Amino acid sequence: MIHFELESDRELLSSAMAFAQNQVRNLVAKHPDYTPIYTKAGKWKHEGPKWTDWCDGFLPGMMWIFRRYEGSRGRDSRLWLENAIKYTEPLAKMAEDPDQHDLGFILFPTYYRWYRLTGDRRLNDILIQGGKRLGTHFQERGQYLRSFVGENSLFINFMMNVGLVLYAARETGDKNLREIALRHALTTRRCLVRGDGSVAHEGLFDTNTGEFQRQTTHQGYRGDSCWARGLGWGMYGFALAYEYSRDPHFLETAGACADYYISKSPADGVPPWDFRAPSESRKQQDTSAAAVAASSFLRLCRIVPDPVKGHFYWTTAIRILRSLCEKHLGVDDGWEGVLKGGVYHYHKGLGVNESCMWGDYYFVEALEQALRNL
Repeated sequence: MIHFELESDRELLSSAMAFAQNQVRNLVAKHPDYTPIYTKAGKWKHEGPKWTDWCDGFLPGMMWIFRRYEGSRGRDSRLWLENAIKYTEPLAKMAEDPDQHDLGFILFPTYYRWYRLTGDRRLNDILIQGGKRLGTHFQERGQYLRSFVGENSLFINFMMNVGLVLYAARETGDKNLREIALRHALTTRRCLVRGDGSVAHEGLFDTNTGEFQRQTTHQGYRGDSCWARGLGWGMYGFALAYEYSRDPHFLETAGACADYYISKSPADGVPPWDFRAPSESRKQQDTSAAAVAASSFLRLCRIVPDPVKGHFYWTTAIRILRSLCEKHLGVDDGWEGVLKGGVYHYHKGLGVNESCMWGDYYFVEALEQALRNL
């Protein structure tokens, strides 16, 4: 029975990976040099606001994953490699942009994967530059790395960038940079992660004194609710921080967020866009949050010391991936994304019940991780 289930899961996930490759292949052919954020009626290229610009790494990131998945002799190995390089190279200038706050989202899916493939130190230099640049956003009063909103703002999202700061600190031996990253993660843990493992989207500080004032949100239902994608960022980001720092507080926090996700999600593992939204709007699921969570659980299952807990996280990830593969692939005629049912910004009506680039990327990342271990 176990062997049958493994074969069934492998077939399901392999089919989804092939579908994702086909969707990205069509996107590159139809809209060359275009890096989308979310679909509108299933179409990538459309008029509409971005709100923020943080998604340029996800399309080439998928190409790097496809290249690794296929190996050097795969049917489209050369296609993925050439396009991954083509879409990645223009991102180098972002590592020097003083106004860019999301370099972890941009450089880890691209330059980190490229560097891992080739070992070219010039690629590593770009990662280091990006981590150092992020460190300049540190607010000594308050002990956090500010969000793009303002000097008084701390986002749960930024935990996805802290790994890059820790990476740059490790590569350079910069103890001050490492300290900045650790202080930020500890402040995020203290101010945004609640006792039950739920998270707030944003924390506000008094910039004169550094005193924490309150939790609030831009994308969740309310300041005291739990925005599902933000919870995913917390799970993933604290797990990544633990991998680079080995501070057990961060693994504990990632586990608390993971356990909250499991306890509050429906049976299929695909959460509402906000766990505490009113019942009517909670009907809107967010597959992009589920994709981030699946990848987070696969990361956690490798690093938790308890093998029983690790296996539980593994089976949770596979359950989420099954649900996404069976019920949420964009197989409708003319649909251009990989996963349907994602949510970008619920309140602004941007990318609601659509495909989102990060959802597709973390789904593909989770598929590749799972297939390597099935």
